[in-house]
Amino acid sequence: MCALDITSDGEFPVQGDGGRNIRPESPLAPLGRLDVVPWALGGDRKRPRFRPLDNASFPHALPLDRGVERALREILDHNLLTAVFQPVADLSDAAIFGYHASIRGPSDSPLHVPANLFAAAEAFGLRPSLEKCRRQVILDSFSRLRLNGKLFLPIDMPVGNAAASYRDNLAAEAGMAGVAFTRVVVRVAPRQPVFCDGAWLRRIAAYYHAHGFKVCLEGLGSGGNWLHLWPEFDADYAAIDRHFIEDLLRDPLKQYYLSRLLDIVSRTGSMAIAEGVETTDTLALLKKMGAPLGRGAVIGLTRGHPAVALPVEVMKTLDPAAWKNAGGERCVAARTTAEALLIDVSPVAPGQTVEEVFDLFTANPSFIAIPVVKDGNPVGLINRYLLIDRYARPFRRELYGRKWCTHFMDPAPLIVDKNIGVEELSRLVVESEQRYLWDGFIITDRGGYIGMGTGHALVREMTQLKVQAARYSNPLTLLPGNVPINDHIDNLLRSSVTFVAAYCDLNNFKPFNDVYGYNKGDDIIQLTAGVLTACTDGDKDFVGHVGGDDFVVLFQSTDWEPRCLTVLEKMESSLSHFFRAEDVRQGGYLAEDRQGRRIFNALPSLGIGAVTIDPTLFPSHREVAAYASAAKKQAKRQSGNCLFIERREYSPQKAVT
Repeated sequence: MCALDITSDGEFPVQGDGGRNIRPESPLAPLGRLDVVPWALGGDRKRPRFRPLDNASFPHALPLDRGVERALREILDHNLLTAVFQPVADLSDAAIFGYHASIRGPSDSPLHVPANLFAAAEAFGLRPSLEKCRRQVILDSFSRLRLNGKLFLPIDMPVGNAAASYRDNLAAEAGMAGVAFTRVVVRVAPRQPVFCDGAWLRRIAAYYHAHGFKVCLEGLGSGGNWLHLWPEFDADYAAIDRHFIEDLLRDPLKQYYLSRLLDIVSRTGSMAIAEGVETTDTLALLKKMGAPLGRGAVIGLTRGHPAVALPVEVMKTLDPAAWKNAGGERCVAARTTAEALLIDVSPVAPGQTVEEVFDLFTANPSFIAIPVVKDGNPVGLINRYLLIDRYARPFRRELYGRKWCTHFMDPAPLIVDKNIGVEELSRLVVESEQRYLWDGFIITDRGGYIGMGTGHALVREMTQLKVQAARYSNPLTLLPGNVPINDHIDNLLRSSVTFVAAYCDLNNFKPFNDVYGYNKGDDIIQLTAGVLTACTDGDKDFVGHVGGDDFVVLFQSTDWEPRCLTVLEKMESSLSHFFRAEDVRQGGYLAEDRQGRRIFNALPSLGIGAVTIDPTLFPSHREVAAYASAAKKQAKRQSGNCLFIERREYSPQKAVT
């Protein structure tokens, strides 16, 4: 029996001879049936042999008859392939880095499965045609969907004598599709990698680099792409085989090998992609080990519309600080998600007619748009006004009434997870095309359709949140007040995040306010707010105004201590401009106290008391506030601008001393 080895994308088959020795140019025997069989590497390196696994566990058996050939030719002639995109995550920035592209055949065809599709193309000599069609479909879809980031494009590399003179039209095809060359990463995975050598890899990399493309070597660490060839391949990216990711948490040996692979790739100036990431725990470990990029089911699936943002669970795993919010408005907004905007809109299937969709709009005047859902996953959106405008023209009803509704479908709607915060959703809508505000957006739960949201509802919710945030903001500095401060502390404690609470207080402020006037006092308070804001990281740290001359900074920045010292330096240099020259020379001024006695008062300065908060020791914001207040009192006992850091082990008694 003749067999092909197919990767997870159904690409790059290896010709075999029934499980014995592999011959580089062995032709496919003209059998009446071709089984797609997975293989396991065996034997030694000098003479590689492959052992076929149990075929009963592999479901895709493809009969090679004329019907299959006709179906394949029809797919290629009428361009019936569909591109699917799986997000590749940047583990350091907690964002989508790009998309891993592959193709599918028609859903109602046995050639829908990539393995069958490529096996049939190989058998009938249509591999080059399929390869060209695949490139065009992926490039056109990537451009039409307006996806951001890199496009990881699969390329079927030749072997043997054909490899030496390999050429393709990728540059021209990318140009026609409107995809910049710098965004395309060519995924190199030769059909017979066990026969590759360093010279072959260098030629391939040089060829694509000369056209401005980046190059990625697939399956690093697997039996085919041997590690000894990696230093000779000038690749920009390396996809580490999923074998090293599976059961990573429970296998110390895999962790050791993976760490070495990551080190090898990093030392050559390339970026590693961890393939087959299935859980958030694995994702967290990969980030800890220094893996820059990752791809897998937990990051995003290939079904449905490509995700434009990482799932909330992934965001929380990769960057907890991003979900703890840095301002009062964000702290309130974090409690409201897209699920609060959910509207129940019955979807339609791609096979329904335009006439049926028109009748739905007629029966439901409140529907602005109707989603198109296939197998539970959203694939597009039909806008009411666009459909009615086109459908109401002369003869359009007769022409399009019985056609599929996908003729009037927007294939690139905005699709978000139900757990995304409304603030992040608002940012996505604002940064995207204006049509998303009018059409609305599709809301999903783990990729499955559950309803829609409208731009009007989003604007109304954000307005309410802004009003609520303004209600709790200090009117003088516009910084978050007590309610958002307490909420933010509680959010950090619930999320088990260690942070530093810095309580800031102006010393000798009341007599200054009495002598210099409240306008000068307000100016100093605004100066303090500005300095604290300027010296903190807006993405990680939180600055709040407790009231009067008291401020709180919740640091998640690791360099919080230098930031506090910078605050004191800036305050010392800036405060002198508020004082009379005579008072500056003598370091203070005479003023009456509450008993009417004239006493000497030192010039205002800033005291900061800083405490490290272990979330396991503090049940709520009340205990944190008491602990930070005690540290502030220690700072105020010193003269001038002072930073007091509580380094003693926390106990409840210290919070009240």
